[in-house]
Amino acid sequence: MSELTPLTAIGEFALIRRLQEGMSMRQPGTVLGIGDDAAIIAPTAGAELVMTTDLLVEGIHFDLAFCPLRHLGYKAIAVNVSDVAAMNALPTQLVVGISAGPRFTVEAIEELYAGMRLACEAYNVDLVGGDTTASRGGLTLAITVLGEAPAGEAVRRSGGQPTDLLCVTGDLGGAFLGLQVLEREKQAFLADPETQPELANYEYIVQRQLRPEARLDIVHELRERGIRPTSMIDISDGLASEVLHLCAASGTGARVFTEFLPLANPTLEAAAEFNLDPLTCALNGGEDYELLFTVPVTDHEKLKNHPDITIIGHLTGKEDGANLVTKAGQAVPLQAQGWTSF
Repeated sequence: MSELTPLTAIGEFALIRRLQEGMSMRQPGTVLGIGDDAAIIAPTAGAELVMTTDLLVEGIHFDLAFCPLRHLGYKAIAVNVSDVAAMNALPTQLVVGISAGPRFTVEAIEELYAGMRLACEAYNVDLVGGDTTASRGGLTLAITVLGEAPAGEAVRRSGGQPTDLLCVTGDLGGAFLGLQVLEREKQAFLADPETQPELANYEYIVQRQLRPEARLDIVHELRERGIRPTSMIDISDGLASEVLHLCAASGTGARVFTEFLPLANPTLEAAAEFNLDPLTCALNGGEDYELLFTVPVTDHEKLKNHPDITIIGHLTGKEDGANLVTKAGQAVPLQAQGWTSF
């Protein structure tokens, strides 16, 4: 095994040059990328520009005991691209800020960037700059992503109307249960360092936690079907929280039917193993990074046979509140019990 290189051995500018190698530009609006005091971006005429930023802090948002750096780099980009997708927009450029403690080597940062490059390729986005600095603690990532939507096509949280259908992509709860598996294996390792992690039967849910995918594919498909959501949000803090966000912004209530919540078999199996209610995992687990959106009832025919979109309920008048409806028809007030930042 070759000797690892301390960051202090090459300095900031040599590190930037190394990270810049192999970073190709794909977007026609990218005039100048990494290497100057600022990037130069030329927005497309007739488009709305959207921008989002996100912080990922070691010990709060990720644990390097079980999160490979390459996966972390990919996830850091994906979760920001997901916010752009939730605006019905496509990502174009991004910048990355990194604060790393003394235990990180040049090779470690390069591994982190390798994951970021893979995500940039997957989402057709250009990494055009950022900043690096030392830290007295762990690793912190700050990602800012720019995106574009055709003029008038960007979707806010506030456009939902009573009777609009409430739709969700993919399946829910898997990322939370993947985290439970990883935390269990970490504790087993701490108790006995000779223990090998047992992850073979949990590939799907572990992948959902360590390397989620932003649903840009759905943005493209909705456009192809001539559908513009009336409101939209990505599911980062749990479905219940996101439904309540849409209702608050749109001034509506909602009815979410438990029997329609999409749950994958690996999620159901893991929930049973951990003695957890899979519906609770779906409603409050978070980090699924699927899209929750509303469409007019008139779009039902365009969506009803989509293999990866599920209609889970509908919006109502604000006076009705946001409710979870059981299979027995009982309406229970929806409560957010997922992730909170503070």
